[in-house]
Amino acid sequence: MGLNTTPSGERLHIGFFGRRNAGKSSVVNAVTGQELAVVSDVLGTTTDPVYKAMELLPLGPVMIIDTPGFDDEGDLGEKRIKKTKQVLNKTDVAVLVVDSQQGMTEFDTKLVGLFKEKQLPYIIVYNKVDLIDKQKSLDEHEIYVSAKDSTNIHELKEKIGKLSALQSEPKQLVGDLLNVGELVVLVVPIDSSAPKGRLILPQQQVIRDVLDTGAVSVVTRDTELAQTLEKLGTKPAMVITDSQAFKQVSAIVPDDITLTSFSILMARYKGLLDSAVDGAAKISNLKDGDKILISEGCTHHRQCEDIGTVKLPNWLKNYTGKKLEFEFSSGVEFPDDLSEYSLVLHCGGCMLNEREVRYRMKCANDQNVPITNYGTAIAYMNGILKRSLSVFGDKYKL
Repeated sequence: MGLNTTPSGERLHIGFFGRRNAGKSSVVNAVTGQELAVVSDVLGTTTDPVYKAMELLPLGPVMIIDTPGFDDEGDLGEKRIKKTKQVLNKTDVAVLVVDSQQGMTEFDTKLVGLFKEKQLPYIIVYNKVDLIDKQKSLDEHEIYVSAKDSTNIHELKEKIGKLSALQSEPKQLVGDLLNVGELVVLVVPIDSSAPKGRLILPQQQVIRDVLDTGAVSVVTRDTELAQTLEKLGTKPAMVITDSQAFKQVSAIVPDDITLTSFSILMARYKGLLDSAVDGAAKISNLKDGDKILISEGCTHHRQCEDIGTVKLPNWLKNYTGKKLEFEFSSGVEFPDDLSEYSLVLHCGGCMLNEREVRYRMKCANDQNVPITNYGTAIAYMNGILKRSLSVFGDKYKL
């Protein structure tokens, strides 16, 4: 991902849903002004969700998702419908495309029920208005369009924009914790698991947020941290470290300097931190034979020092002294049934939008399975969770 590209987790996710041949893909192409999706009269042309990151005026950076028909049939159809339901977990605004000649069907009504169940803002789009003689009166959730001749496509984008504005609350990763001119030291270890030639996304985002606030960031490796602090000549307002180096960094940074991690800041940003703090405390209750799900929101090449599959399992076994079992998930895959797990340990979620992170958290909370994230768990196991949360004032009493 280029440095100037808005990450997918920061984009408004707009999902297009409906029955086969209702014209979802045609509406997607009309809204975006691009041939993003294959259009055909053959039922079931869209076989998997199609994702496209783009700039869409007047909305800005968005992720457009075209889904398979919700009335698909057979075993393969069931799998496609399952994927469509998964898309709902990350959708910020849902667009239901209905064939205006056929009107609402039981499948469309079921989709509206799912939108309401997941508290999703939605629009019902009656496509192919050019093929009907009489239009019924519509409410604020509905609109007639023709993807073929672009009738009301601009008005549809305006409706999506209004719903989108209601979903977006301005938030900051760290800027709200800083003042103009304050100094922040960012600790970025460089080992074999670090990507070549670039910083990982949370590090990039924190640097940008510090700049937007008018504060000053100094970036150093953990191996040069001590001499960096010595050379600064002034006490930084905060030190933010990669969680993997929490133990070493905590030993170097004086107690009177606030210390936290990129992962903990990201957990707050995505709405996971409260549950993550509660879930971390459950690590001490793990028993022999307990199964832990370690889940990452992205996919990447696993290396010998991989944090998810190597470091965290070893740290957990060493900390608890128990014989633990581990399972792993990555990318869009996240099990609906978490009942077999004693703990869910999630990454920071930088590649997921907030709605999907909150969905995963809700899945765990509803099934009474503790959920935490990498940075919170690492701080807990190193006995510095209280210190790492002090950046948020007195909110967390440990």
